[in-house]
Amino acid sequence: MISRRDFLQVSMAASAMLGASGFGNWARLAAQQKLTQDQLLQFDTFGNVSLIHVTDIHAQLKPIYFREPSVNIGVGGNKGAVPHVTGADFRKLYGIEDGSPSHYALSSGDFSALAQGYGRVGGMDRVATVVNSIRADRPDALLLDGGDTWHGSYTCYHTEGQDMVNVMNGLKPDAMTFHWEFTLGTDRVTELVEGLPFAALGQNIFDAEWDEPSELFKPYQFFERGGVKIAVIGQAFPYMPIANPRWMFPEFSFGIRDENMQAMVDEVRAQGAELVVCLSHNGFDVDKKMASKVTGIDVILTGHTHDALPEPVLVGETILVASGSNGKFVSRVDLDVQNGRMLGFRHKLIPIFSDVITPDPEMASLIEEQRAPYKADLEEVIGQTDSLLYRRGNFNGTWDDLICDALLSEREADIAMSPGVRWGPSLIPGDDITREDIWNVTSMSYGEAYRSEMTGEFIKVILEDVGDNIFNPDPYYQQGGDMVRIGGMGYRCDVTKPQGERISNMTLLSTGEPIDPAKTYVVAGWASVNEGTEGPKIWDVVENHIRKQGSVSIAPRDNVEVVGI
Repeated sequence: MISRRDFLQVSMAASAMLGASGFGNWARLAAQQKLTQDQLLQFDTFGNVSLIHVTDIHAQLKPIYFREPSVNIGVGGNKGAVPHVTGADFRKLYGIEDGSPSHYALSSGDFSALAQGYGRVGGMDRVATVVNSIRADRPDALLLDGGDTWHGSYTCYHTEGQDMVNVMNGLKPDAMTFHWEFTLGTDRVTELVEGLPFAALGQNIFDAEWDEPSELFKPYQFFERGGVKIAVIGQAFPYMPIANPRWMFPEFSFGIRDENMQAMVDEVRAQGAELVVCLSHNGFDVDKKMASKVTGIDVILTGHTHDALPEPVLVGETILVASGSNGKFVSRVDLDVQNGRMLGFRHKLIPIFSDVITPDPEMASLIEEQRAPYKADLEEVIGQTDSLLYRRGNFNGTWDDLICDALLSEREADIAMSPGVRWGPSLIPGDDITREDIWNVTSMSYGEAYRSEMTGEFIKVILEDVGDNIFNPDPYYQQGGDMVRIGGMGYRCDVTKPQGERISNMTLLSTGEPIDPAKTYVVAGWASVNEGTEGPKIWDVVENHIRKQGSVSIAPRDNVEVVGI
């Protein structure tokens, strides 16, 4: 684990490169609980280049609640290192005062109470205000979108991503990379990408048939900013055909391709690049390893794992910037680049407190235009929640507990499985549950809720396979999100064990009996990557369940025992 003091000392030792974060300023203001828009946006302009980073917006146009994870398990060399530090340990590491707005923005403890005091976060009209403010200070700042943008809401589903394309075009980014966008299917992705007024990047997006770089996605784009020749190299999510349905985009192949990344870095340097920025959707630990293997990258703007870190992490002479998700944060990075070398930087993770930041009127109007045809459906109240509903956590989240309950009940199953995806806003106790809220945690282009028979042995194989995707000590083999959520069954997981040996003590909760490897169980789930999966849509399953309940209350559950952390 690296402290702020150690970080700055290491930064200054690395070829005299100077680094500083603006987090301390807003953390102190947060501790005084006197936040204003001017204070949130205050930045001591530095150097000659500014980068603005947003990522993993997941189609969240409006302000939301979003709880950060209380558990984020690191394994191997990343155990105990950021971003695998949460709760009180996280607040202690960064000097965050309990109960402050920075506690609320960056940590999970006392979330419901703090949310009532500090309000919602995000909203693309507020993000626009922040971006416009940075551009007013540094007109040629580069705005870079890390992907997972055209996915995750009712309107995004029904417009096949057009709502987000329209809004992001209004924000005027300079480049983006991709992940969930591909689940719109090859034809739709091609149509949207061909119409973008900015660069669509992915050095690791190849033509599957010929194993050659895709013609649709450029590996990199040059920009001239602040008298500096900048190369932005795109890195799309490398495990698309594993984590998402291959049949939706069979024309493309992916992978980390760090050898090709090194070749691209060398190529842009040979063409005179003075600053090399990697716009990545690898995930933090994968980017951390890639930074140790590929030389010549100055900045990695990382995404996919939704980590919000108030200070960059330094790997050699490469800085990693993690900007959270769901429109909750915007990162600004100012760089001093002289004679083809980055000499220093200043960074600020800007929290989008929606009650503090004034909406940009043009963007607000554009957002309402996208939502207007669906307004009645979005706002229909389905039920209420007496509990905090959240998704994040390696093994559980109350939203997924609710989804599993719906699958067990509506699909008459013994066991339920809900994918361990990270996206999805939170609701606090007393909130109405609208149709939009349900879609915010279920919307995808392959949302069929299957009902199948599986043997106990096969269920264990599934859990072991997903577990290795998450807890393999080599980040390059971590291909999943979080652990698949389980309803109706308990088990024990030892994250230190090798593949095939992590899962034990599997128990059917309805009877208390051990899961019999040879016995067949009825399993309901959703988001299968298999083509031709049949069943009702998961959002309809969840809506029917909530309507019957009226008011939902999800008590803490201990059906999964985790050891080795």
